[in-house]
Amino acid sequence: MNDEAILAEFRAANALLEGHFILSSGLRSPRYLQCARVLMSPARAERLCSALAAKLPAAVRSEVSAVIAPAMGGLICGYELARALGVDSMFVERPQGTFELRRGFALTPGQKVLMMEDVVTTGLSSREAIAAIEAAGGKVIHAASLVDRSNGKADLGVPFTPLIRLNVPSYSADALPPELAAIPAIKPGSRA
Repeated sequence: MNDEAILAEFRAANALLEGHFILSSGLRSPRYLQCARVLMSPARAERLCSALAAKLPAAVRSEVSAVIAPAMGGLICGYELARALGVDSMFVERPQGTFELRRGFALTPGQKVLMMEDVVTTGLSSREAIAAIEAAGGKVIHAASLVDRSNGKADLGVPFTPLIRLNVPSYSADALPPELAAIPAIKPGSRA
């Protein structure tokens, strides 16, 4: 699946939004990828995550025994990637503001894991999820996402494979271009 086919999936789901958006990182952007919309079709989620699984290095595909995603955004794509790889799917969540593995999910010491996100912007959430997985005994050997909107600039501390890399500008709230500052900001993500 090439970049144009991937973007066609987002367009078909009305998941490429234009306006003034507040990202989970606090940064602002004129474009937003609403992965929840692109993943609401099970067939589309399967196509995208199967394409991502095929893009992963062979050693990663053969070594990981679980995919762990951060809740909420990563749940569906984490599950679909795990299904494509034929491994278990789990998730970390923030009941007290910090990611942790709960709900009876458990890892054996040193268990090789892939951490899966929907979208990576700064990499902060991904690094926090990786830290939680490692605190639970897992060894994150690779990370993946549907979209890398950092254009390859995010450092997750482990090898990282996105399905697509996009160069989508983002700005701090005090450094907005005038055309963006003139539009009311909305926060469409999963974190308040």
